[in-house]
Amino acid sequence: DMYAKCGSIDHACRVFCEMPKRDVVSWTTMIAAYSQPGYAKESLKLFQQMQEECVKPNAVTFVSVLKACARLDSLGKGKQIHAYIIKSMLESDVFVGSA
Repeated sequence: DMYAKCGSIDHACRVFCEMPKRDVVSWTTMIAAYSQPGYAKESLKLFQQMQEECVKPNAVTFVSVLKACARLDSLGKGKQIHAYIIKSMLESDVFVGSA
């Protein structure tokens, strides 16, 4: 998280890739870092990889992914994420609802 907050996404990615075990916090940290301008596509790719590795996203994950969709003007992907939020029963979460 420190590398990403300091704008060193390459370093953050390197640390993430070298982690022997990744939990929802580590995945969400990288997805949030990539949701910044210029990296939104990477954020969505990482979210897809997270799903493939069967890591369940949390509210913060969804907010970061929706932010990436907005940066890419990707209404279709945003609708898919919204459906996933409903399926995950997080639609009433205040944090997700305000995203």
